[in-house]
Amino acid sequence: MSLPVVATARPAARIYRPAKNAMQSGKARTKSWVLEFEPGAARVPEPLMGWVSGADTQAQVKLTFASKEEAVAYAQRNGLAATITEPQAPSLKIRSYADNFRPGRIRW
Repeated sequence: MSLPVVATARPAARIYRPAKNAMQSGKARTKSWVLEFEPGAARVPEPLMGWVSGADTQAQVKLTFASKEEAVAYAQRNGLAATITEPQAPSLKIRSYADNFRPGRIRW
């Protein structure tokens, strides 16, 4: 049994900057920009075993670029309809170490 393949005129892609890993304190792999293809077809459970599969091989492709301009230029050069997602600026609460011991602070 083969899965239906839906072809689009221009493959859709999204360009974003990955977020920091919540399990580690470092910011490695957050400086580059990533181009990922949007899913072209819905993933369908296989009738015999129930495993989810799809015929879209572009879902496995994840390209990294040093800058946003390089990623946008690649998308334009290859005729991709790209959506750019800007990263959110982190909200920093600058406090001193002494604030941990000040009277009247909220205890968690």
